[in-house]
Amino acid sequence: MSDLKDTVRDWLPPAVTRWVREHRVNDNRFEGDFGNWEDARVRCTGYDAEEILAKVLAATVKVRRGEAVYERDSILFDTAEYVWPVTTGLLRVATQNAGRLSVLDFGGSLGTSYFQNRAILQAVPRMSWSIVEQSHFVMAGRRHIQDACLRFYQSIEDCIDEAQPNAILLSSVIQYLEDPLRVLARLSNCGVDMIIIDRTIINKSGTDRIYVQHVPDSIYRASYPCRSLSESSLINVFQPRYRLLADFPSLAFPALRRTKSIFKGYLFERVQ
Repeated sequence: MSDLKDTVRDWLPPAVTRWVREHRVNDNRFEGDFGNWEDARVRCTGYDAEEILAKVLAATVKVRRGEAVYERDSILFDTAEYVWPVTTGLLRVATQNAGRLSVLDFGGSLGTSYFQNRAILQAVPRMSWSIVEQSHFVMAGRRHIQDACLRFYQSIEDCIDEAQPNAILLSSVIQYLEDPLRVLARLSNCGVDMIIIDRTIINKSGTDRIYVQHVPDSIYRASYPCRSLSESSLINVFQPRYRLLADFPSLAFPALRRTKSIFKGYLFERVQ
C-alpha cells in the first residue's frame, strides 16, 4: 500500500501535492488574522487545558523510561531529529565556559528540547537544564520528570538565582506570548552568553499578525492565539546587547503558507 501511495504522489503535479498537504483534515489550521490578541483569545480553548498536560506527561514519562528518544507536542519519536544550529549554539556556550552549560529553557514543556539533544550534550562536563513553565507543568515536571540535571521553575528570577544560566533557549514559544517583545527584552537583560530562538513564526512584512491556531485532534483537542512576528522587530529587540550570530530555516510547516509566514531560528550572542 505504501508503494502505491508513493507512486500516486509521484504522478501528482507539485501544486496539487501542496494543496493536499495544506488542506488535510488533521493538519494544523490558522484562522485570522485578528485585530488584537483578545479577539483571538476568546475563540480559543487555551494552552492550559488539562488534556494537553496529560498527553504530554504520558509521552514524556515514556521518553524518560527509554521507550522513545523524545517527544514533541505529545508525539513520540524513535530517532533523534537534531536542529543542528541549536545544538551548535549550546556547544559553543559550553566551549566558551570551560565545559559549563546551564540552559534556561523558557516554555520548554516537560523537557522536549532537553531529551531531543541529550545524547550529544551528555558529553558536556558540567551541564544543567532548567525549564521555566506554567505552574501545572512545573508541578508535573517536579513530580514525574525532574532529576539531578533537569529542573523546573515557575519564574525566570527563581531559575536565574538558583541555576545561573549562561544560555537561554526559546523553542516554539515566542509566538504564543501576548507580549513577546517585552518578554524578550526582559530575557536579554539576564546577561547570558547566548540566546537561542527556534521554531518561531515570522514574517517579512514589518508588522505582527495575530491568528488562532487549531491543533489536529490526532494530537490533542486545542486551539490557542498565536502571532506571526515581524522579523525586523524580533531582531531589533536584542540590540545593542546582542549581535545576530546566525539565522536558519526551522520546522517545515505547509499550513503557514496561507499566512505568508515561516518558521525560523536565530542565534544571538552577547556583545562583550
